[in-house]
Amino acid sequence: MEQDWIMGLIGGLLIGLAGAVYLLANGRVMGASGIIGGLVDGSGWSTAKERIAFLGGLILFPAVLLPIYTEVDTHLTNNLWVIAAAGILVGVGTRFANGCTSGHGVCGISRLSLRGIVATVMYILAGGLTVVFFRHMLGVI
Repeated sequence: MEQDWIMGLIGGLLIGLAGAVYLLANGRVMGASGIIGGLVDGSGWSTAKERIAFLGGLILFPAVLLPIYTEVDTHLTNNLWVIAAAGILVGVGTRFANGCTSGHGVCGISRLSLRGIVATVMYILAGGLTVVFFRHMLGVI
C-alpha cells in the first residue's frame, strides 16, 4: 500500500511544529535562509549557538532516521551541473524574496502574511516553470 502521503503529512506536521516552537522560543520566524545568512554575513553572530544548533538538527535528524528508511527515492538527478545550478538559483531566489520556503511558506502563510503568501505563490510558480522548461523542453532532468 502506498504510504507516501502519510510521510508527507508527518513531515509537514514536523516542519510546522518546528516553526511554531522556534517562533515561541525565540520570537523570530524560522527562516532557514535567514538563519544561514546571519552566520555567513556575520549579522547573526549574537545568536550563533542557536543558529548552529538549528542547522545541526537539519543535518543530524535525517541521519538518525537513515537506518529506518534505507530506501528513499528523492527523484534527484545524477547530473551534478543541474544540482549545482539549482542550488545557486535557490540561493539567489531566497535573497531576492528576502526569505525561503520555511520563512515565507510555513511561517508566513500560517501568520496570514500577505508578503509570505505572495512570495510562496511566486516561488511555487517559478519552480513549476523551471521543471517545465528543463524537463519537458530541454530534457535535462
